[in-house]
Amino acid sequence: MNTRAIAEQFVRARWRAEALAAFPGEIPPTLDGAYEIQDCAIGLWGEAVAGWKVGRIDASWSERLGEDRLVGPIFRGGVRNAAQPHSAAPAAARAARASAPGEGIELPVFEGGFAAVEAEFVFRLLADAPSTKLTWKAEEAAELPVALHVGIESAGSPLAATNELGPLAVVSDFGNNAGLLLGPEIAAWRERPMASFTCETFIEGESVGRGGALSLPGGPLAALAFALQRCARRGRPLSAGALVSTGATTGIHDIRSGQRARVRFEGIADLTCRAVPAVARR
Repeated sequence: MNTRAIAEQFVRARWRAEALAAFPGEIPPTLDGAYEIQDCAIGLWGEAVAGWKVGRIDASWSERLGEDRLVGPIFRGGVRNAAQPHSAAPAAARAARASAPGEGIELPVFEGGFAAVEAEFVFRLLADAPSTKLTWKAEEAAELPVALHVGIESAGSPLAATNELGPLAVVSDFGNNAGLLLGPEIAAWRERPMASFTCETFIEGESVGRGGALSLPGGPLAALAFALQRCARRGRPLSAGALVSTGATTGIHDIRSGQRARVRFEGIADLTCRAVPAVARR
């Protein structure tokens, strides 16, 4: 397996906004090998990591791989703030512009690749996690100073078959992440039961899924604990300001360029976005 060659091809496809017909090489046989590709690609991408998405690994794979979740980077330029128009660096400006009023914020998608939206609860760290702590439980993660937001993950890859190929392929290509629409903070979230955080996703006005914070095994805090642990063991401990998008709560919903998605977080906020074609950044 040529780690750098695979990473280069994934990064080049994303830079050029071009689809990949197949996995660019041999799929790594282990999670460690897949994260080596991801780490190499992060270095090649050359942009600060704002946080991490957490995704599920289903039972048919987790028994073999020894983990039931995965992480992928969310880059700073891929974070859109639902409260105000996104201000992008010049190289990414065309791919992160705000939509017309009422249309929500534009999320670039790889035409010919994979594109989906996911309703998520997103933690924001208010302090550094201990860099030497390599094992985390949900109750320990709950003790960290964190804020909880609502959001929409833009799941995306130049490789249309990425999910069909399995978690090793997903991890290799930035965890199948293409950005994050960050919504408002949930006030006094610790004082409310997680079961009260419910949501529904609509594509073109049609309901495509319902769920909530407890749709995630162990809830959002279990996903946060996994991200803290996985990242620390990779030498990437989370620091103040880091975002952790904790997983799809209503399902993974395919979206095409031109379509609009809306997620209603009951009693908190409605977030709206529109899929647009990704454009080459270099």
